[in-house]
Amino acid sequence: MVDKNSIKIIANYLPQFHRIPENDEWWGEGFTDWVAAKKAVPFYKWHEQPRKPKNEYYYDLSDVNSIKWQANLAKKYGIYGFGIYHYWFNSNQMLLQRPAELLRDSKDININYLFIWDNASWVRTWKKMLLSNSYAPVFDNKKQNQNDNGILANLDYGNEKDWKKHFEYLLLFFKDDRYIKINNKPVFVFFNPQNGTDTLKEMLRYWDMLAHDEGFDGIFAISKKNKECKTISEFSALYEPAQSILSRESFVGRVSLKLRKEINKKLDRPNLYNYRKSWNRIIKYARHLASKNIYYSGFVSYDDTPRRGKIGSIIKGDTPELFEKYFTRLLQLSKEHGKEYVFLTAWNEWGEGAYLEPDTRYGTAYLEAVKRAVELVNKG
Repeated sequence: MVDKNSIKIIANYLPQFHRIPENDEWWGEGFTDWVAAKKAVPFYKWHEQPRKPKNEYYYDLSDVNSIKWQANLAKKYGIYGFGIYHYWFNSNQMLLQRPAELLRDSKDININYLFIWDNASWVRTWKKMLLSNSYAPVFDNKKQNQNDNGILANLDYGNEKDWKKHFEYLLLFFKDDRYIKINNKPVFVFFNPQNGTDTLKEMLRYWDMLAHDEGFDGIFAISKKNKECKTISEFSALYEPAQSILSRESFVGRVSLKLRKEINKKLDRPNLYNYRKSWNRIIKYARHLASKNIYYSGFVSYDDTPRRGKIGSIIKGDTPELFEKYFTRLLQLSKEHGKEYVFLTAWNEWGEGAYLEPDTRYGTAYLEAVKRAVELVNKG
């Protein structure tokens, strides 16, 4: 029996750790996020790159045993479930789905999960396209040629026929007892609700109808909070550390941030942020959201220079002790505000320096911090 009064951690989960033909074509033969992690370089004397997994465990997520290892580790240290990134671009193209399918089909893996749909096109770095994602600029072909329009995978919602095909694929997961549900509604997160908001609302209404036909009470849709304030349902979730970096309360603060980014761009160096300040913003913001249908989010650490190089961002000053202090407070606020789930960036975003998995730097210290925080808050 699940205790609805306990706080449950959903760690965002990246499936980009197995070979696919598209990765080979776009970013080089054998590309996975491990390639980005291994080739990372330090930009400053104190900059700890490359980051390495403990015991050099560069796993392959096309191997179900790797997923079992992750799930066992997560459960041991208090992680309730994985928020698995879902890359459905259109009815004819879906990428990186293998780990989720292995999890779905392996009933002996003891971990809960849900999908976070990263609904955006994938493009080349030089392609100017609104609401798109240039996944790995360091490894990208930055020169345009006449045979390349810059679009790698094009997001196309299509019509009801396409929506039904997408739902029928998701239904295989929704029927899994481990798939996270709230009030008999499968939870589904829209990472970019601002990307075709009206179409997404129509799609969700249609999915709700299909879900009822399958014995559910609808879809529990959550929109990632965004600066455009676009939502497709009454529930939203924060995504950190993006929110803490971008949330500048004053006009002067916003101008200062923009100016600093421009200077760093001219100087050809990454953007630097402070870990304490970022977390203080998270806590301050959460204190004011008690009455809102917004789930909170925290982050372990952050450094996306392995993927983004000199245009990346580094949040410096992270330690397991600081993380535990702030994360415990965030969980306490979530419990006080009656919000059952907290999202955490991330389980395994090695290319963004945001991961809980053991490394040569701190071992299992961050995992131990999560376990202590969860136990302390749920005991109180």
